[in-house]
Amino acid sequence: MRILNVNSTIDLKSGGGTAERTVQMSRAMVDAGQQCSILTLDININSTRIRSMEAIDVILLPCLWKRFYVPKLVWGRVKRLVQASDIVHLMGHWSILNVLVFIAAIRTSTPYVVCPAGALGVFGRSALLKRAYNILVGNSIIRRARACVAITRAEFRNFEDYGVPVKRVTVIPNGVNDPKCMSLQEAQFFDEKTNSLLQRKFLLFMGRLNLIKGPDMLLDAFIQVAEQIPSYHLVFAGPDNGMLEKLKIKSEVCGLTHRVHFLGHIEGGIKNAFYSSTDLLIVPSRQEAMSIVALEAGIRGKPVLVTDQCGFEDLLEVSQNLIVPATVVGLAEGILTLVQDRRRLKMIGDELMILIRDRFTWPELASNYLSLYKDIIKPD
Repeated sequence: MRILNVNSTIDLKSGGGTAERTVQMSRAMVDAGQQCSILTLDININSTRIRSMEAIDVILLPCLWKRFYVPKLVWGRVKRLVQASDIVHLMGHWSILNVLVFIAAIRTSTPYVVCPAGALGVFGRSALLKRAYNILVGNSIIRRARACVAITRAEFRNFEDYGVPVKRVTVIPNGVNDPKCMSLQEAQFFDEKTNSLLQRKFLLFMGRLNLIKGPDMLLDAFIQVAEQIPSYHLVFAGPDNGMLEKLKIKSEVCGLTHRVHFLGHIEGGIKNAFYSSTDLLIVPSRQEAMSIVALEAGIRGKPVLVTDQCGFEDLLEVSQNLIVPATVVGLAEGILTLVQDRRRLKMIGDELMILIRDRFTWPELASNYLSLYKDIIKPD
């Protein structure tokens, strides 16, 4: 089967979870014996990143305007790629690249599926532009898809808002691969400050510093409980999306600069090291389809605390204390409840690792995708 996965960016820094899902899904398809390509824009993609994707055929289109991910119009090339594919997978929703591929798929009668990954809602500063996008083409992209993929059941209502009945929506959650152990040689590249921080007890935030991800609520929650957990530090690992300065100022005003740390974007060995060393990963999101970082920490045997807006209800099977309201008070109470018993915390991490290995690894999820694809392209 020839599969074309489409995402405006596969850069982990700017693309976050959807970029990671696209790459991991493509790797899983190749491992399953399928021919898989990724069509994306040349945003922050270097030769090292390309080599890391091994047998995946990565097609890069020039990006003319990074603010809105506007690609150079190479219509003939896009049409040929789509026509040569048995099925096309569109990731995300607010994407000019998706529009080009959608038009090519309609004109060449190539079946396509869509996975908005929680992006269908219309909100924020660009709400007016999003409404115009949907009127012009967005609604058609969703409604004319041969299948719609939701990451969680919570997305059903979003699809229904676009006129897609639930029976046409398939749930395939985010996934993760079993991590490789970090080598001693890799660890030696860490600087003195990082190595010192890894030796301390710390809570970890991994993600972009923007309003939806909720780092401000997490900082406020930490401020509330700081005196009750004096040995703990709080580490923010992720690129700035407009909130870094405000977070730094608040930590300074509260006298916590020695306990609140901002690392910026991290990946590779250093990212693995922070996952492996933290006592607790916290996902304070105001809205999220399903947290990939929760899977990445959990597969390493680390407990996670998420809000009830993260779409990860399976955590309740491990402990009722792992999901809290998306409020400062909810996060503060959740932190105190979990970290007061480190022995129990370790047991929760072990149980979570088993759950994720059973349900959320890519070989199994790729099988679900392939079953869906075969049903779509089988002869009538």
